[in-house]
Amino acid sequence: MKIAFLGPNATFTDIAVRELFPNDEGIPYITIPDCLDAVIKDEVDACVVPLENALEGSVNITLDYLIHEMKLPILAEVTAPIRQHLMVHPNHQDDWREIEVIYSHSHAIAQCHKFLHNQCKGMKRISVTSTAAAAKYVLEHPEIKAAAIANELAAQEYGLTIAKADIHDFDFNHTRFIVLAKQPLEMVDQKLQVAGNKTTLMITLSEDDRSGALHQVLSAFAWRKLNLSKIESRPTKTGLGNYFFIIDIEMSMDDVLIPGAIAELEALGCTVEVLGSYPYYHLNKN
Repeated sequence: MKIAFLGPNATFTDIAVRELFPNDEGIPYITIPDCLDAVIKDEVDACVVPLENALEGSVNITLDYLIHEMKLPILAEVTAPIRQHLMVHPNHQDDWREIEVIYSHSHAIAQCHKFLHNQCKGMKRISVTSTAAAAKYVLEHPEIKAAAIANELAAQEYGLTIAKADIHDFDFNHTRFIVLAKQPLEMVDQKLQVAGNKTTLMITLSEDDRSGALHQVLSAFAWRKLNLSKIESRPTKTGLGNYFFIIDIEMSMDDVLIPGAIAELEALGCTVEVLGSYPYYHLNKN
């Protein structure tokens, strides 16, 4: 199969693809929307995109594009540890503290705020499309006193020297990635063990905006003893104060409990859409 991912080679998303689909071909794309478009246009069989980081929260472009621009079911989720390193061109490995500019993805820069604040004062920070794109840029511009924040694979892929390792603010830095495709796939390395199952719903409240509406929504899950691992509000983009909710249920779609909860919510005037019912995995590599 062909699997689209946020490129170039050696991004964290690339690592997730290599672990999930070791026998398939990963195809790098410049942006997350490009990855989703590739699935819609049948250029690839599936895509893997980041959904949420433990430190920085949801990747809004993934959610917004998935909700507002196209409808692709979530087929799987994988959580991978994230280690961020400061890397430089070999020409500058002995004088990295004289670096003038640091390139990386905006989330990676935010994940390393303490290190940058304490040890990189005066160094300009520029956001690019991915951590690997930052590493590639540093390789291609040795004349610039620049550094990149990226992973170890990116340092190897682009021949950079790691000046400071593990510069992220917190040890528990993980990112959730999701697999999206038009149709169910014969997928995922069989050596990976399923950690559990989830069902993700998008819920829009009734337009009458009555008091206690969200409490009623949560009650539909609570009395059925359905465990919710995540509740997130996102703007509907129809006006200030208008939101829908993304809810993760810690079980796969069944014949009784989840359909019953959906029916109860619809009886309350809510709109419910199933974004996917899928297995999730945990990776130990980064």
